[in-house]
Amino acid sequence: MLKLMRSPLKYVQGQGALLQVYEETRNMGKSFLFICSNSGYKNCHEKIEKSFEGSDTSIRFEIFGGISSVSEVEKMRALVKEHHIDCVAAIGGGSAIDTAKATAYYENLPVLVIPTVVATDAPCTGLSVIYHDDGSFSNYIFYPKNPDAVIVDSDVIANAPVKFLVAGMGDALGTYFEARACEKAKAPSLENGGITKSAMALCKLCYETLLEDGYKALKACENKIVTPALEAIIEANTYLSGVGADNGGLAVSHSVYNGFTSLEECESTMHGCVVAFGTIAQLVLENAPKEELHKVLEFCVSVGLPVTLKELGVTDKERVHIAAKHACAEGESIHNMIGDVTPEQLYNALIAADVYGQEILNQSHK
Repeated sequence: MLKLMRSPLKYVQGQGALLQVYEETRNMGKSFLFICSNSGYKNCHEKIEKSFEGSDTSIRFEIFGGISSVSEVEKMRALVKEHHIDCVAAIGGGSAIDTAKATAYYENLPVLVIPTVVATDAPCTGLSVIYHDDGSFSNYIFYPKNPDAVIVDSDVIANAPVKFLVAGMGDALGTYFEARACEKAKAPSLENGGITKSAMALCKLCYETLLEDGYKALKACENKIVTPALEAIIEANTYLSGVGADNGGLAVSHSVYNGFTSLEECESTMHGCVVAFGTIAQLVLENAPKEELHKVLEFCVSVGLPVTLKELGVTDKERVHIAAKHACAEGESIHNMIGDVTPEQLYNALIAADVYGQEILNQSHK
């Protein structure tokens, strides 16, 4: 298996970045469709419009339906054709980004990503997560390239709800451990290639950055200020996690998320929160050293990531069997683990993770 490495063509991050959107994307076309979340449009459109002032580029903002579903992608493709769009852009969270990436791919156009939250590593990855219209997981779409440009305005992230930053840290937490498992098993990355030393270095740096700057970034975001720690976590949640996951691969953490989407009680639980808990379960399955497991649990508690089933919204252990079964479905990334994982083994690991989580919460409350 050949090793390979992919990443966005351009990554731009910092305060006031929205005012530079035109300058950074002027080579991508003369007509842009911005697929926006409600809050994304509200918080960003004025500065983006200002960045395009005086140019001969036309821009159109379209608020999407909220889920990166097949029907939503088809709706946006129709708008691209109708308005002769040259470049598809996303302003919003993971669903807006995944919708824009899918639309651009099917219409063979470049894609620009402007995340308004850093709740997932979607901005930099070469894939989309597609859902059914009812919100349950449908499938991944893998693309031949990563986004053409990613622009992150740190002021926007600092003023977004803190829960998104925390969820992003949860998503990023799985990056190193899932890639490590894939490397051990010689499983392919999400790009279906061998894992480079560069990819593993990014994944490890992602984890180290979370441990070093996660709590400090949380405090900055709670007070709507931009600090070096917040800048570091924005980069970890988006670039390090996104490029790391793409080139390092997935294992248990993300399969656990996909499994838990089958439970109604988890419908409002954020992606990264479930991924964080799935990471703890993966460490249980690997029989990771006690010190490593404890460090991950302590990190989760320090930034407010869930370490128990109750925090995910699950109060009936029997329901965990359903999630475990779905997480082990054919084609799931959990099968990248050495020796594979059965639904029963995953169930046991999830229950054990819950026990460890309850224990550390009790200790922290004393």
